[in-house]
Amino acid sequence: MSSPVSTPPTDGAQASDPGAAASRSRPALSPSRAMDFKQCPLKYRFRAIDRIPETPNRSALRGTMVHAVLEDLYGLPAAQRQPLRAEDLIVPAWARMAAGWPEVTELITDAELDGFLGEVRKLVQAYYRLEDPTRFDPESREARVEVELDDGVLLRGFVDRIDVAPTGQLRVVDYKTGRAPGPTQETRALFQLKFYALVVLRTRGIVPTQLRLIYLADEQILTYSPDEEELLRFERTLSALWEAILEAGRTGDFQPNTSWLCSYCDYKPLCPEFGGTPPPYPGWPVGGTGESPDETLADAVAD
Repeated sequence: MSSPVSTPPTDGAQASDPGAAASRSRPALSPSRAMDFKQCPLKYRFRAIDRIPETPNRSALRGTMVHAVLEDLYGLPAAQRQPLRAEDLIVPAWARMAAGWPEVTELITDAELDGFLGEVRKLVQAYYRLEDPTRFDPESREARVEVELDDGVLLRGFVDRIDVAPTGQLRVVDYKTGRAPGPTQETRALFQLKFYALVVLRTRGIVPTQLRLIYLADEQILTYSPDEEELLRFERTLSALWEAILEAGRTGDFQPNTSWLCSYCDYKPLCPEFGGTPPPYPGWPVGGTGESPDETLADAVAD
């Protein structure tokens, strides 16, 4: 068995600050956090337990912007959701982002802003070639969903849009600003769709008729129609994954798992596989109310 990459806190360290663990948020499974652990347990630790910030990047900001514009668009009466009106929402969305998150202006300078907003505009225009937002009213926009399963697994996510037909049939929609996945990446996309389907089943007691991923960069739509038996099997998969996470949390043994994705990981300087040293393990969080809505939304955009 490989040795832990970090040492759990000593009893003395915990005694000196008995509220330290309780003051940190209770971890939950989102599609992003679940895939983090499957990809690399140490990456999961850095994100979910240590909560080490990552450097924002242009693509993530672009995705956040497009989500904000589409959320604002569906806040308008249906007749007003015309393409030119959607484009008018882009600059105000940027102003809100820059005011609430000033560091983004360091990533997107004044000289780069027109080009960046042009990228957002192209993705918003692409959306209209995939759906007509004047034809229906969604039940919810950017809805934070959370449910605790019977065995204590806390599921959390941020659903871009939920549509409910007059017949009661339900559709979950998620916008993606990247390209549709190839055959080797479809597993991640289907994992996310099944995750949201299970949350709907456990919060509403119904199986959604359809889940839809809208990929704006190459104008493709991936749909998935789940059945209850499949979702119950997936629920057992999540429970087993959570048990593995809890075991790592008890021991502090979050092993790194190297792959080609390491080249894009912000935590590479802290990884022992690349000569780094992780910070002391702070212990498994036992209190708090979970991630903030902003953190959950950031995960959803990244998923």
